[in-house]
Amino acid sequence: MKILLINPNTSVEMTDRMVATAQSVLAPDAEIVAYTATRGFPYIASRAEAMIAGGITLEMLAEHHHGCDAAVIAAFGDPSLIAARELFEIPITAMAEAAMLTSCMLGERFAMLTFSRTLVAWYEDAVGVTGLTHRCAAIRVPDVSFQSVSTVQYELENEIVALAETTVKENGADVLILAGAPLTGLAQRIAHRVSVPLVDPLAAAVSQAQTLARMKPRAASAGRFARPGPKSAEGLFPPLAAWIEHKPALGQGLGGVSAKLMY
Repeated sequence: MKILLINPNTSVEMTDRMVATAQSVLAPDAEIVAYTATRGFPYIASRAEAMIAGGITLEMLAEHHHGCDAAVIAAFGDPSLIAARELFEIPITAMAEAAMLTSCMLGERFAMLTFSRTLVAWYEDAVGVTGLTHRCAAIRVPDVSFQSVSTVQYELENEIVALAETTVKENGADVLILAGAPLTGLAQRIAHRVSVPLVDPLAAAVSQAQTLARMKPRAASAGRFARPGPKSAEGLFPPLAAWIEHKPALGQGLGGVSAKLMY
């Protein structure tokens, strides 16, 4: 089984951390093939940035999905998830949706803990798209600053643990999601310090991708997620244009939108 992991952020360090977390839930017969965007943002932090990263996500999927059994969009907020499911014919999961659906199997109400207030509005949108607003107890952020997004999970570890317990008591959360790609791996490290289940969104997305790949669902040929018919395209990234036009797959590496990491 081959699982494609697409990081639409440009941070290779973040991809490495996500792959390490993915490998902790990877089945013996599965492998991860990871790609990092080579243009865009070190990390996505707003709706506008998510729109830009969403286009890059579709380009990366078009270039690399051939021969894969499922794909994971490795950015919380799930840029272009719905569009990707409409366009491509393999199962595709993403961090926010997977974390929320997993949380609903562990408790009645979940809350998200993240590291920056600029992310909250975008994450609220992600909850709404998933249709789970009524099960979201809160989205909370520690009231402290941090130096670097690369080290934020270490800088704010104690503050996030304290906020977790406060959120359980004040908001009635049964499950907590550590929201944001820079927090990947933190749940495993602090689970013993928190009184309710913690969900790592990347682990949830990879786990669900493997499950869907094993189920071998047929691609929709009718309904809301049937692949659109061929349409001419001008000026698009060549592999994405070829896929939209229903032409044979082009060679990889034509547009420089991603860098491959093999694991």
